[in-house]
Amino acid sequence: MPNHWMQRATRACLMLLALAALPGAGFAKDTPEKPTLTMAVGGLPGLYYLPVLAAQQLGYFKDEGLNVTLEDFAGGSKALEAVVGGSADVGAGAFEHTLFMQAKGQHYRAFALMGRAPQIVIGVVKSKADQLKSLADFKGAKVGVSAPGSSTDLVLTVALRKAGVQRSDISAIGVGSGATVLAAVGSGQIDALSNVDPMMTKLTRSGAIKVLVDTRTVKGTKALFGGTMPAATLYAPESFIQKNPKTTQALTNAIVRANHWLQTASDADLLKMVPQAYLLGDPTLYLDAFHNVRDAYSPDGLMPEDGPATSLRALSSFDSRLDPKKIDLSATYTNQFASKAAAQLK
Repeated sequence: MPNHWMQRATRACLMLLALAALPGAGFAKDTPEKPTLTMAVGGLPGLYYLPVLAAQQLGYFKDEGLNVTLEDFAGGSKALEAVVGGSADVGAGAFEHTLFMQAKGQHYRAFALMGRAPQIVIGVVKSKADQLKSLADFKGAKVGVSAPGSSTDLVLTVALRKAGVQRSDISAIGVGSGATVLAAVGSGQIDALSNVDPMMTKLTRSGAIKVLVDTRTVKGTKALFGGTMPAATLYAPESFIQKNPKTTQALTNAIVRANHWLQTASDADLLKMVPQAYLLGDPTLYLDAFHNVRDAYSPDGLMPEDGPATSLRALSSFDSRLDPKKIDLSATYTNQFASKAAAQLK
């Protein structure tokens, strides 16, 4: 009889060990409430959203028990519309969306930081370089942005205002963030451009544009904004986070792990992970662009202490929709999930 019980106990132990070896089994106690969900992304081919791409391609979402469908949009404002409309559960987009939504009386919260710098470059098309020597010369210019109202547009507006030019003084034209950018520049549709990599590195390297403002580094970002400017985040309606804390934690775990991977990934690792279609037929260019923006990726997913205030100060300086006295910054983000995710990687 004792042998019988010992055999059963041994089999049970072996079964537990086998389960523990399964991918993601360590998180079984925190099984996501919503294992299948949709994430709206404001331009997946752009390096701005590389942590999302890495988390998907490297299987980090799956490791967390998640089946995430990535819905790609031309810009962050379009992705936000999908989340607001309910066709997407969470969004990957700029932190400032949470500020504007709160101003409308709707509560959205960023829960994982991907970018601590906007990664946005403002440049002038070569044929217009003699006329548009600085942003102060942009009055009347046609300027390409990924989508009106997106972060490329907002960073442009901040930079223009600093140069004494109002957003209403220029014409903003949506040109996406992929190959459509090249077409807009090549056809003479725009005079200048505010956009992200790898397109901006490609255009700079070919001599098609001249760079005037560069927020691909923390240093360049602080020069323009006077502090840390949080950029790409994962965000969701407050109701989603409250209802699905384990799912939110699982998403954060995957993104923070992807952030961590990007800090040390080799060029070969990166080229193996990124789909061929995103390399623009030029792997060397893509790698150059990646190294241009690498400093912008958050190492731990945590919102910097001065980040939300910097964002609100910059945006409220020109947008009357944002009254700093009426915005509760503490309700626009949380480090609760990222802190736990970062601790697991140590």
